[in-house]
Amino acid sequence: MPQIRAELEDFQVEEIPLYAPAGEGSHTFVWIEKRDRNTEEVARDLARAAGVPLREVGYAGRKDRRAVTRQWLSVPGLDPARALSLSLPGVRVLEAARHPHKLRTGQLRGNRFVLVVRGVDAETAARATARLDELRRLGMPNRFGSQRFGRDADNAERGRDLLAGRLRLRDRRAARFLLSALQSAVFNEVLAKRPLGLDAIEAGEVAQVVASGGLFLVEDEAQEAPRAARFEISATGPIFGSGGRDPVPTKAAAARERAALAALGVTDELLGQAPAGIRLRGARRALRIPVPDAALTVAGSVLRLSCSLAAGSYVTVLVEELVGPVDGGAGFAGRRAP
Repeated sequence: MPQIRAELEDFQVEEIPLYAPAGEGSHTFVWIEKRDRNTEEVARDLARAAGVPLREVGYAGRKDRRAVTRQWLSVPGLDPARALSLSLPGVRVLEAARHPHKLRTGQLRGNRFVLVVRGVDAETAARATARLDELRRLGMPNRFGSQRFGRDADNAERGRDLLAGRLRLRDRRAARFLLSALQSAVFNEVLAKRPLGLDAIEAGEVAQVVASGGLFLVEDEAQEAPRAARFEISATGPIFGSGGRDPVPTKAAAARERAALAALGVTDELLGQAPAGIRLRGARRALRIPVPDAALTVAGSVLRLSCSLAAGSYVTVLVEELVGPVDGGAGFAGRRAP
């Protein structure tokens, strides 16, 4: 089986920030490179260094442990000069600058990846090259990667228990993580059961305009199908929850989404519940994403993949689309919330 993360440098990630720090303010944005450490561990170290609660440290997204990754974190009350002088295990502080507010989850454009896949035979490499050409044209399935669901693959189940009141957590960040795993599992179920190609659309689906992110209900399938084929629009799936005024699907698309909720045990009663202090936000997520800059090189049994992906999309899904199941090595299965 092909393998990723055989060596630490085989998995490299660099965050594409949504904006640069302003240079003034009560928070300090810290640009770090970390090796073999997860984001939460680094956040805890920075909180201790600044003498602030862990919840006050912000970051746009969690980055993999078994990797070399670069990302921004924000820390209140930490002098930039002191941040640059910090010595933290497995971490280099590369930049530090002030900013008026905390960095929030999701505040990033995406991530750049360079991955090495080892143990790839000639037939698989040829198939991966052909498949990448297809994905550039059709887009990549935008499912959530297996690491979203934890090393025991039970994060979604625990999220359902949390929603139903059978599980209680004091850590709100951990609780949100479990609930998001349940939302992700419902989305993946909708994508898996959809009978259409990624470049197709049908009446009753909610579509997203790729250029703007705007959403609309597809009413005339014949009119919108050419736009989907040209990758101007894409069908979306649900991130269930409350809030927003997005269009809602109808017809077969609505039935698929109801069936996915039922398959994951999310009843109408549970849809109206959330632990105290946590808002379960609903949204729509594109069923596919473009991968225009993805590139492959092959040297013997080693495949090298480089690409940029939008925030919230999983490069491991792209790898699986190219070479099939992989041995992810330590850390690939993701984290299990407390």
